[in-house]
Amino acid sequence: MDIVSSIQVSTFYGWWQFSVCLFAFLALLSIWYHIGKKQDDFGQVWLALSILCWSISGLVEIVSWKQIGLSPHFKEGLRSIFSLLNSLFILLALPWFRYLPKPLAPLIKSNFWPYIIGIPFVFALFPTLHKMFRVNSAAIISELDVYYALLTLFFLGFVLWESFVKRRLPLLGLLSIITIAVTVMAQMYKLLDDTINLLLFSAIFKTSLIMLFFALALSWVKELTETLIPSPHQLKLQFINKSGLSNKDGFQVSMQGFLGNEERVISLTPALYKLFKLFAERRLDKTEGWLEIKPKNFDAAKTYDINDHNEIKRLIVALLDGLFGKQSWTKDKHYVPLKTTLFEMSEHRERKIRLLLPQENIILENKG
Repeated sequence: MDIVSSIQVSTFYGWWQFSVCLFAFLALLSIWYHIGKKQDDFGQVWLALSILCWSISGLVEIVSWKQIGLSPHFKEGLRSIFSLLNSLFILLALPWFRYLPKPLAPLIKSNFWPYIIGIPFVFALFPTLHKMFRVNSAAIISELDVYYALLTLFFLGFVLWESFVKRRLPLLGLLSIITIAVTVMAQMYKLLDDTINLLLFSAIFKTSLIMLFFALALSWVKELTETLIPSPHQLKLQFINKSGLSNKDGFQVSMQGFLGNEERVISLTPALYKLFKLFAERRLDKTEGWLEIKPKNFDAAKTYDINDHNEIKRLIVALLDGLFGKQSWTKDKHYVPLKTTLFEMSEHRERKIRLLLPQENIILENKG
């Protein structure tokens, strides 16, 4: 390919990258402004900034650096800097992800994470800046930003897979792994200085990653609508005891009040169903509706409603597994809010607990 054609291809690619990535940056930031901002979740902001780096890098391709008296090394250096910033912003977004792979979660969530990603960034940035302003320097080989990008792709691949799989979107998880593989190939072409193949694979992986970031944002929005725990006055309970069935299918609880007015039916073990029903019966009584938990130094002559706190914990866990699926809920976002919605502890009498829902929101039993 002659020099003129190569310049035309680079210019076309630069305009494409600038416009598409700028639009993606604004769109992702808009999703954050309307939803993520209220959740105090800044992960989308970092991902949006990483896409903005690609947009600015597109401008670098468009500008004629020779006409403004700057060395071609300057252009190469700027591309490397924005590539480094793109990787850095992606890595800064990872601690905000709700689902992280267990082996990597302690590292990503630790206080040392900014140093783990910041120190390699600085060591890659300063040599690049040094070469940019050396007129007699040889052409910059973007090895340092490639190595930093490979580090980013290692963590990003695991986190994207975990995020999509935990949200029960395995096909998107598979697509994320394919995208990471294509991105790695693009980094290899950068090392080989293969311009045409580099532009092709860069266009593919950048488009694919942008679409995955939007899929991730939408899956997060979907999860918010599905897992938002309603308030006690919004939640409605109906107990269903199916005649002739002694297993879990015979003891079910219908819960209504979630977004979308969707009815969710949960199967419980006979013991947990009996306990939950006891809470409802007491709540419907004219009394205050309290159940007493057996203390450590209990009175042997007295009958207690609940043997220990673990019974309540098992009930809440069973309800969460039925609502959202096993291992698809977290303590902070689901367990604690559901417990707060369903139950209240007595402030004046120790080891007393009762159902918090209004009486009109409880249908005791419907024989099926």
